[in-house]
Amino acid sequence: MTSSLLHFPDPFKALAKLSALVVGPIGGVIMTPDGEVEVYTHDELRNIVKNHDFLVCNLPVVSRRLATDLSRCFDVLELFAFVRPAEFCLPLPLGLSKALKMPFPCIEQEEEALVLIKSAEQLIIELSEVDYQYPEGVKAIGYNMAEAGWRWGPLVMGALGNAERHDGYQVWNHLSEWEEKAPPPPPGQENILKEEARKRLTDLLGLKAEKRVGQFLYAECARHAFDMPHDEEPSLVLSEAGTGIGKTLGYIAPSSLWAEKNGGTVWLSTYTKNLQRQLDQEMDRLYPNPALKNQKVVVRKGRENYLCLLNLQEISGQAAQSQGKILIGLVKRWVRYSRDGDMIGGDFPAWLGETFGVGRLSQLTDRRGECVYAACSHYKKCFIEKAQRKAKYANLVIANHALVMVQSATRQGEADLPNRYVFDEGHHIFDAADNVFSSHLTGQEGLELRRWIRGAEIKNRRGKGLKGRLDDLVADEEEAGQFMARVYAAAICLPADGWHTRIAEGNPIGPAEKFLWLIRAHIYSVSSGRDEFHSIETYTTNPSEELVEAAQNLRKALDELVGPLKRLSALLLKKLDMEADELDSATRNRLESISRSISRRAEILSDGWAPMLGAFLDDLPADTNFVDWFELSRKSGREVDVGMYRHWIDPSIPFSNIVLKPSHGALITSATLRDKLSDNQNPDIEWNSAEIRTGAAHFINPPMRHSLKSPFDYEKQARVFIINDLNIRNIDHLAAAYRELFVASNGGALGLFTAIGRLKQVYERLLAPLEEEHIPVFAQHVDPINVATLIDIFRTVEHSCLLGTDAVRDGVDVPGPSLRLCVFDKVPWPRPTILHKARRDHFGKGTYDDLLTRLRMKQAFGRLIRKNTDKGVFVMLDGATPSRLLSCFPENVSVERIGLAETIKNVKEFLA
Repeated sequence: MTSSLLHFPDPFKALAKLSALVVGPIGGVIMTPDGEVEVYTHDELRNIVKNHDFLVCNLPVVSRRLATDLSRCFDVLELFAFVRPAEFCLPLPLGLSKALKMPFPCIEQEEEALVLIKSAEQLIIELSEVDYQYPEGVKAIGYNMAEAGWRWGPLVMGALGNAERHDGYQVWNHLSEWEEKAPPPPPGQENILKEEARKRLTDLLGLKAEKRVGQFLYAECARHAFDMPHDEEPSLVLSEAGTGIGKTLGYIAPSSLWAEKNGGTVWLSTYTKNLQRQLDQEMDRLYPNPALKNQKVVVRKGRENYLCLLNLQEISGQAAQSQGKILIGLVKRWVRYSRDGDMIGGDFPAWLGETFGVGRLSQLTDRRGECVYAACSHYKKCFIEKAQRKAKYANLVIANHALVMVQSATRQGEADLPNRYVFDEGHHIFDAADNVFSSHLTGQEGLELRRWIRGAEIKNRRGKGLKGRLDDLVADEEEAGQFMARVYAAAICLPADGWHTRIAEGNPIGPAEKFLWLIRAHIYSVSSGRDEFHSIETYTTNPSEELVEAAQNLRKALDELVGPLKRLSALLLKKLDMEADELDSATRNRLESISRSISRRAEILSDGWAPMLGAFLDDLPADTNFVDWFELSRKSGREVDVGMYRHWIDPSIPFSNIVLKPSHGALITSATLRDKLSDNQNPDIEWNSAEIRTGAAHFINPPMRHSLKSPFDYEKQARVFIINDLNIRNIDHLAAAYRELFVASNGGALGLFTAIGRLKQVYERLLAPLEEEHIPVFAQHVDPINVATLIDIFRTVEHSCLLGTDAVRDGVDVPGPSLRLCVFDKVPWPRPTILHKARRDHFGKGTYDDLLTRLRMKQAFGRLIRKNTDKGVFVMLDGATPSRLLSCFPENVSVERIGLAETIKNVKEFLA
């Protein structure tokens, strides 16, 4: 311990000199510490804030609005993250007010400014108290952050009353370790009785809760997914539960009951990480005791979501820039008190990515599969290892579709794979399977594989490489060393750092880069218009002789890489077998994990890339299950990747074979499983699309099918208007329609767009008029805030508006008046890509387009009415909306085709 050279002032005297700055879309206010308030325009504020210190909330948003440097400002959110690590806070003054239990409504900017002043005072007071709640490491981390130039550093250290450095504190030394347990025995096979399911649901709801008949019927149906398998096929249940049935608790009841009765584990899978978080919150009803919940419920995600302690340690020692050091300090504060180390959708303050850079955060996770497992000094404290082990003994595991599919594909046949599933948001299974079971032979994919094998090849870039992860395990194995060397040498065929610049300039190096260079040339030669902003795709037909030759050379090079990779994996498994009586459990786990990782990458090459090249070269028969194409990917007009793509035409085939059929039972559920074409449609036809898109159609025995209508009175609670007099191609007219509709509803509106460009143009035109009406507006793809946080903001700020695209449409769960109006810019037809054309031809041409569009509209409408007291209006601005799509709405909802002016009047009256 050495004496500090820094001066730490009295924090309260320092705070007494700081004014609060709040900036809206068209202006802002400054409040002095004694409460004086001045209102300014953006231009006036730009001149005032130069070289001055202010309290702000969410520095990236404020900086973006003023378009000026605010690096001298004090972001109260950063102070909150330091003082209250791992606690939730919306990145708004309102969020601070709620998190700190303040009585301010935060409707006016003056109230928001007062919250900033009071929040800073309260947090500094908390920090200086003797019984401060989060004391561990606070002085050491605070000192290092102050030394790095953190604006709050001197005030924090002044509050802590300590002016000395603490070099010895390392946060990873203070985390709990997991312990090995005996493998759990196989689960029993007792079925769930109807009376048991009803009683468990009653217990979950509590005595005072409204008893919904449909919810009990749903739970009774869901229990059949836990029946004994029959005829060598799992018990499969498809259950559509309309909005308001309460399907979440409806399937938690039999799931938890089966797990308890049989000593097994049920995996509850949903589509997005945001929905995982919502499902985790529902578990508080089942396990109100946090300690018991922590034991019985585990949230599982891909390893790239969790903090890697080894990466944190390495980056802590290498961080040179002040921003990097400050971020590391906040991460260390968080990780000590985090529930599970989840950085994506867990208790990590997501807004830190916008403040300090998403790239910096991504370096803290294992995004490239470089884990050294038991060789890591933090292995016994690893969050990923903890989650994986806890999941084996938990009653319920909350996962996502992608993780379930990847796990099933990479660990086929292993005894400890889950065998009971609930797939919520089942209408997304098709899309999730499409992403997981596809193959992309692109520059970025090739570069990632090369880095995984060869490690960092550029000075100062981090990356261990396969040799660094495996060397000590096979140090005495001459044969393994030889195969390692062959793998390392063969990987030179893959794209290297800087590949994109080289192929753009026509200077490719190696077989893969030459192949990509010729694909890029082929795309430009056959594409029409040479669009310089959007991505371009072309068929793989009629390639040049040079491209065919490049494909042949690349396939030969990949064969030279696949062989030693597979041999190396086999040698590791052989070592496990031959030395079974000598290896400790940690080494065994490490050998198994690395062998599996090597095998998985070898399969990408042999089962993914090689067949793609083989079909392309016409020396293998065309596989009609797949569609191939070339694509040049662009982001905001900038080329980011190029390559060859292969997708299943029907990805429910591998999902059914790899996930469903090896299981013992599965419930697939959603509010939007079926597609209804007309009021008098045969119910069997309605279920066809559901069975096709969920994989149920590939079973010999038909699944149990069950449907429950929403309990809402849509005739009274909802309206649907289709505008028939608006030119939606005129962006000014479109923006005016959104503006007047949002004003008519007094906010609480979701604006959905089929194109990001249109969203941004409308947003620019909405800012000033909605600001004048005191209606906050937020936008995906515009605000420097992630989608999950935007939805949290929209849910909390009752009279706000949110603009977004698909991710917002599918991820919003906003009961109550916070969402009372949904406006679509145009009919959400599928984008006409090569992949969509292949599926369209396979699944029924125009009827397939209509199916997808109806499901999207049905999903959007379903966001509106979540409770019996809700009222909502759905507005389609596209007058060309075909009548055949309107069956997506409930039967008794009123649908009218009228003009914009009349719609505005009706919206105002209906929602008044």
